[in-house]
Amino acid sequence: MKTNNLVLLFILAVGLSSAGSTGQAGPIPADCRTGGFALGCQAWTFREFTVLDAIDKTAAAGGKVIELYSGQKFSADRPGVVFDHNAPDDIIAELKARLQKDGIRAVNYGVVPIPNNEAEARKIFDFAKKLGLYGITTESVESIDLIEKLVKEYNICVGFHDHPRRPNDASYKMWDPNYVLSVVKNRDARIGATADVGHWVRSGLTPVDCLKILRGRVISVHLKDLNEKSPNAHDVPFGTGVCDVPGILNELKHQKFAGNISIEYEYNWTNSVVDVAQCIGFVRGYGAK
Repeated sequence: MKTNNLVLLFILAVGLSSAGSTGQAGPIPADCRTGGFALGCQAWTFREFTVLDAIDKTAAAGGKVIELYSGQKFSADRPGVVFDHNAPDDIIAELKARLQKDGIRAVNYGVVPIPNNEAEARKIFDFAKKLGLYGITTESVESIDLIEKLVKEYNICVGFHDHPRRPNDASYKMWDPNYVLSVVKNRDARIGATADVGHWVRSGLTPVDCLKILRGRVISVHLKDLNEKSPNAHDVPFGTGVCDVPGILNELKHQKFAGNISIEYEYNWTNSVVDVAQCIGFVRGYGAK
């Protein structure tokens, strides 16, 4: 082979090997959007049911994407199988078949601990790659260096999630968007926040202000409306509670947010499809303005 051809092949190989280090994860397809956003459910909404049920119910409510989580029963006909990133190929194949049947795209996985152990962490990223996920959701700040390495290699986003403030545990800081920003601001652009707006309200914060603090670093959103501003508040359909859902959507639009919005409806656990459908209808109406 001529030298010039060898050089060209080398350049091509380098280009392909660095394709995952562009600083941007592959986009969620446009046909997954409702009201301008990639909108669907966090499977935790349907935790009383199986993974396959959660996909069906997300479709029934009008969602187009789903965020999976670790530990849900997989299907009624496999009662002993618990779904997570260690799922064998036959389970992955069955999952993909149900997603395709229902017209739902899996886009995210979490909240899952990412261990500071490369072999174990790779299992999570390999799983995400098999499913073509946009992102992974975690709170594993202690693994940030390893997470950044794998984000660059796999071209998969990672969002750090907030649970509510813990009055008796000062060591828990993820509730504070300023702390999350301090963790991610000097890291690869594909590392940021999974903004759980309901938990911000439960922590006494204003979601729009929190989103502004994290501008440019919002990877995904757990969108909620709550019946009251208190630590014990519960979910209600969008537009019927105390959260400024239009203001949240306006801010995300202003930030040119390109990640997924998961409706994580943690109330009316066994009969929430109608409530979730109302939430999806709210966002659809927002986009039609």
